[in-house]
Amino acid sequence: MSYWKHESAIVDEGAQLGEGTKVWHFAHVSPGARIGARCSLGQGVYVGNEVVIGDGCKVQNNVSVYDAVTLEDEVFCGPSMVFTNVYNPRAAVVRKNEYRRTLVKKGATLGANCTIVCGTTIGEYAFVGAGAVVQKDVASHALMVGVPARRIGWMSRHGEKLQFDAAGLALCPHSGDQYRLDGEQCLLVKEANR
Repeated sequence: MSYWKHESAIVDEGAQLGEGTKVWHFAHVSPGARIGARCSLGQGVYVGNEVVIGDGCKVQNNVSVYDAVTLEDEVFCGPSMVFTNVYNPRAAVVRKNEYRRTLVKKGATLGANCTIVCGTTIGEYAFVGAGAVVQKDVASHALMVGVPARRIGWMSRHGEKLQFDAAGLALCPHSGDQYRLDGEQCLLVKEANR
């Protein structure tokens, strides 16, 4: 076994987990799940059958990653954040054939207790603040807060809020990477020498 699991965790036969992934207390991974390398699934995490999780993801305590959700590499899911997969659920109406797909792209952060309504795409390195409710697609690097979520700024790949000058340029205060605003997009234009 190339992954580690706590004795109280359940990893159903057929689930695929990558090298170095850790599954903590009382988590449950369904048989069809595909999880990459070096991931961490916190206490009480549930991963559905039709779920793909990339490498290096951190899914914090009490998160359910339901069918039709895909997390690309290095996604952070904060404690108790929520995914949905049916837009108009009713207990008495079966809607498993109506799942709306959710895609969370590389490096995005989903803050504690936020909700991602199904059918949305969260762009690369976007940052959804704690408690926000995302009802529509989120641009790469966007900083989203509130109910419903609205963009209040832009974030670097390192997770620092960017301050743009009059020419629409910004430097990440940590990495020195340079970004440019282009309409409603934030683009990485130059990586700092490492």
